[in-house]
Amino acid sequence: MKIKQIDMKSIDEIREEMIDTVTCSKSDIFRIGEKCRHDYESMTNELANIKQMMVKLIEEGDQLEEQVKEARLTLSEVSMNFKHYTEEEVREAYEKAHQLQMDLSINWQYKKQLLDKRDDLERRLIGLIDTIDRADQLISQISVVMNYLTSDLKQVGEVLEDAKAKQDFGLKIIEAQEEERKRLSREIHDGPAQMLANVIMRSDLIERVFRERGPDEAFSEVNSFKKMVRSALYEVRRIIYDLRPMALDDLGLVPTLRKYLQTIEEYHKNSKITFVNLGLERRLPTKYEVALFRMIQESVQNALKHANACEIKVKLEITNNDITVLIKDNGGGFDTSIKKPESFGMIGMRERVDLLDGDITFDSKIGKGTAVWIRVPLTN
Repeated sequence: MKIKQIDMKSIDEIREEMIDTVTCSKSDIFRIGEKCRHDYESMTNELANIKQMMVKLIEEGDQLEEQVKEARLTLSEVSMNFKHYTEEEVREAYEKAHQLQMDLSINWQYKKQLLDKRDDLERRLIGLIDTIDRADQLISQISVVMNYLTSDLKQVGEVLEDAKAKQDFGLKIIEAQEEERKRLSREIHDGPAQMLANVIMRSDLIERVFRERGPDEAFSEVNSFKKMVRSALYEVRRIIYDLRPMALDDLGLVPTLRKYLQTIEEYHKNSKITFVNLGLERRLPTKYEVALFRMIQESVQNALKHANACEIKVKLEITNNDITVLIKDNGGGFDTSIKKPESFGMIGMRERVDLLDGDITFDSKIGKGTAVWIRVPLTN
């Protein structure tokens, strides 16, 4: 097939139109998610009120059952010794027994209504959790697409000169996007989604503990419940931070790296991550900061997730002429002679370095850890 020269101006126009469309879609999904979160909070409060009312109704029902038993005994006594009671006393005994029986019946009907409403709310809450989860996943996926549209794809368009190269690289971008979506989906499903799904189960457990063991143990369960919710919130914030730290635009590469590596170390409590900046601490052009941050992020994540490293060292040196980075870990390592076509992480790192006219070297042996060297020249 003959490959025609592609008009870069047309590609830029198409890219800008795609960015506008994706931005609008992201805003719509965000509004849906926020509406669901608001409804979730309102329903959760309503469910808590219903459960409090249930506790009171159960206590009242128990008291009414005791009173009905006593009234029946009194009524039986009156019936057996009818001649010894006045007409007023007999009528009062019958009316009291009837009224207590009516109160008990109303109590039971009200409890049934509350139980039905509680079950309906819990079903709706599960549906809201699923909708919120789906909205979060879509926003994460859209953020990845936006990152490629606004940075990577633009850089590719500036560097690649013929249509064939652009087609090949576009396929790799799509494959990398799918891998990123799978990773985000797994992290959200295994982390925040699972924790949020347990919210309903834990609320029922708290209710049962309150009835069977008393308020002290129920209060202890509430504290555990709060810790679980905080943990879910921490997971969501970590995933959002992984997508693109806002500090990268505001503060620059060095402060953002320092904060990011500290956050990752706190999350992976069994790993030690050391960051050393040997050179200048100054702002770089956006394309350098984004590319270097992504490459360091990819290397650190690979060391933690695939190599099971417990010690990682990141050294950065910025001079007037170039940037040098070393990421070294004590993980399991890998055989550099074996090429894995599905290894999109390494492919993406090489492509980023190529776009900056730099060099990257992977030095690794099985059982001996991995060292990644990156050198990028700074053009004045």
